[in-house]
Amino acid sequence: MFTKRRLAWTTSIALTTGLVLTACGAGDDNADTTTSADYETIDEASAEALEALAEVNSLSGNINGAGASFPFTVYEDWRVHYEQNVQSDVRINYQSVGSGAGITQFLEDTIDFGTSEAYLREGELSTAEGNRDCEAIQVPMLFGSVAIAFQDESLDGLVLDADTIAKIFTRDITNYSDDEIAALNPGRDLPDLEIIPVHRSDGSGTTSVFTTWLEDESGHWVDNMDPASGTEVNWASGTVGGQGNEGVAANLQAETGGLGYVNQSYAYIEGLPQAEVINADGNAVYPTLEATTAGIENLEIPDNYQFDILGIGGDGYPITGTVWNFFYTCGYDDETAAVLKDYWIWATQTPEADQLAMELGYAPMGPELKARVLDELLRINENN
Repeated sequence: MFTKRRLAWTTSIALTTGLVLTACGAGDDNADTTTSADYETIDEASAEALEALAEVNSLSGNINGAGASFPFTVYEDWRVHYEQNVQSDVRINYQSVGSGAGITQFLEDTIDFGTSEAYLREGELSTAEGNRDCEAIQVPMLFGSVAIAFQDESLDGLVLDADTIAKIFTRDITNYSDDEIAALNPGRDLPDLEIIPVHRSDGSGTTSVFTTWLEDESGHWVDNMDPASGTEVNWASGTVGGQGNEGVAANLQAETGGLGYVNQSYAYIEGLPQAEVINADGNAVYPTLEATTAGIENLEIPDNYQFDILGIGGDGYPITGTVWNFFYTCGYDDETAAVLKDYWIWATQTPEADQLAMELGYAPMGPELKARVLDELLRINENN
């Protein structure tokens, strides 16, 4: 029999993703949970696997992950909620070490799951497959904006475009009163104040999202940076580095005239003033949850989940990224595999997890993508 808690957990997934489930052993009132979602259900094998998982009363064990600081605020909220309200004998250890380190540790097979804002390329997936002689899984988890944040409260809402941001980080624009910034902010009283650009000093998916957008939008950036994008680039002299989103937020707050790029959640939590950034349609947009959601609503995601988010127009905020998690289809002990599946299905599929994410400015996946990701998560350890 399903316990009441586990049945509620399963039903919440059905209501969120539009799955069709037949609950073995459940009462008639709980059988054949359906919704009127206008997309296909998961396949029969995945439905059976989900039913078996939902029959588990309680779990115990530890899972260890590492990677991007971009999702750390929501991952921490998810962890606390899950450990206190869903599975009290489970412990989730996630180290916010940066996307580069998360990829490295996953490829070295020293953690149970890795996290990054940069997806794994084919060579990296091959390396992972060689670790355990089975396929690795990478799936998107949620979406978030990369905000341009300031130290000075009077700069909140300052309008910037890709070229002015590029020139700030190449040190070709060094003062807030620069003519190019003034042209984007007619009638605004700009301070005669040196700009101190702050960037990530570690290998970072946030840097990859930020520089990939600059590479796509700014000819100045392409002409002056080599490489023009990636988890690490060669920053100009006169810029300041910070470890993780935490370090960038702390450094830009400490520097008079500080300007840096951070996950919008960090800007929100720290109360940092932020820029309006001009998108592909020429609209100046502030980084809000609504603007992030608007930017991804027409996003087409390929079957291999390798994609960048570029060319955002309309009401969408233009510098938007994805968080990917990485897992293996074999090599976990049964306890670890059960905890990995249970926790990440809860985090990606349930309304309470979505609500925690949205409160911090992250945009959860839409229903159809949730169903696809659920299929992938159920493949964890399938080849054992």
